[in-house]
Amino acid sequence: MNILMVLTSHDKLGDTGKKTGFWLEEFAAPYYALQEAGATLTLVSPLGGQPPLDPKSDEADSQTDATRRFKADAAAQAVLAHTGKLADVKAADFDAVFYPGGHGPLWDLAEDRHSIALIEQMIAAGKPVAAVCHAPGVLRHVKGADGKPLVSGKRVTGFTNTEEDAVGLTNIVPFLVEDMLKANGGDYSKLGDWQPYAITDGLLVTGQNPASSEAAAEALLKLLG
Repeated sequence: MNILMVLTSHDKLGDTGKKTGFWLEEFAAPYYALQEAGATLTLVSPLGGQPPLDPKSDEADSQTDATRRFKADAAAQAVLAHTGKLADVKAADFDAVFYPGGHGPLWDLAEDRHSIALIEQMIAAGKPVAAVCHAPGVLRHVKGADGKPLVSGKRVTGFTNTEEDAVGLTNIVPFLVEDMLKANGGDYSKLGDWQPYAITDGLLVTGQNPASSEAAAEALLKLLG
């Protein structure tokens, strides 16, 4: 089974002068869960090469077993350092796609025409799409076969407004994931802040926050049988 992982290339946290990128746990936990299930993983990003790591996800209080494993895994680090270009991949070559979050995707992947087309093609071909935490933001402009937003009428989750408020970025991000999913007709639900929560509806898997990363990967694997 060939699974594509799509990471952000965006490293600027609005006009704050601070850095952002992808969230380490949201990459590492699914990376190992999918790999151990026998998946062949291909990593891409809009610009290719090393995706920017959100420095906050590298702080001591954000570490998990998966992130510690990654930090000791030179082979995985080398794979991450050399992502391919998103524009160069074809949906036909993969069985599923997984989007790790971090704030970066809200700026680049949510607006990226290659990402939007990839998701639409995957769903049209009956292939599952998973996104965790802020990564459900990549669904913002994705349409279903009926021309409506892909999330319309679907059970979805993603980073909550209260979680965004807790990290102090409500007025910095280009849009709030929870609000966008609801505005696009999604049947949005959530658990308490920072609780693991992943939902599957048809071919779409969404996870609420970093703690939901492994659960989202496991849900994707279940869809793949």
